[in-house]
Amino acid sequence: MPIRVMLVDDQVLLRTGFRMVLAAQPDMEVVAEAGDGVEALQVLRSTDVDVVLMDVRMPKLDGVEATRRICSEPDPPKVLILTTFDLDEYAFSGLKAGASGFMLKDVPPGELLAAIRSVHSGDAVVAPSTTRRLLDRFAPMLPSAGKEPQHQGLERLTDREREVMILVAQGLSNGEIAARLVLSEATVKTHVGRILTKLGLRDRVQVVVLAYETGLVRAGGQG
Repeated sequence: MPIRVMLVDDQVLLRTGFRMVLAAQPDMEVVAEAGDGVEALQVLRSTDVDVVLMDVRMPKLDGVEATRRICSEPDPPKVLILTTFDLDEYAFSGLKAGASGFMLKDVPPGELLAAIRSVHSGDAVVAPSTTRRLLDRFAPMLPSAGKEPQHQGLERLTDREREVMILVAQGLSNGEIAARLVLSEATVKTHVGRILTKLGLRDRVQVVVLAYETGLVRAGGQG
C-alpha cells in the first residue's frame, strides 16, 4: 500500500510542487491537502493519512498547534515540520508538540522522499547532531532547563540505559554509542528501544528533547 501523505501549507504553489514530486513515486500518494491548521484537523477526521508535511506559519491555526492536536489523538499520523530556517524556534516547538522531525522547505526532492519513508517506517528524520544544535540554542526556553531531572520515568531506567540516553542526547549515532561503550550496535538499539518504551516516547528526537527539558543534558551537550 502506498504511503498516504497529506500536504498542509498556505502556499498553493508549494503544495503543487510537493505533490508533483510525490506523485512520481510508486510508493507514495497525496491523499489530502489543507491551507491551514484548522482545515488540516477537519480533513484528518475523515481521511486516513500516514505522514503529514506540516508548514508552521499559517493563518487561523499554525502548524505547531495543529501538530500538538494531531499528535494527541490516538494512533496519529507522523508529522514532519516544514521550516524556512535550519535553526527555527518553530521547528523546536514542533518537535516538542510531537513531530517526528523537521526539514527545510527547499529540501532536495530526494531528501524529502527519504524523510517521508523514514518517518513512515518509525524513524526520526532529524540527525541527532542537528537536533542538539537546535536544542542548544533554545534550551533557555525550556521551563526545566538547568534543574535536576523530574520526569518520573527516568527513575525506571537502568544505569546503562541512562548512559545510552545521555549519549543519544549528545548527538551520537547507535554506531558511535556502541564504540564508546564497547557494545554491539544491536545491543545499543535494544537499549534505545527500552528507553522509548519506559519513557513513553516515540523516537530519538523526543529522547533528546526530554533529556534537555529535564536537565539530564545541559546546553552544549554535557551530561
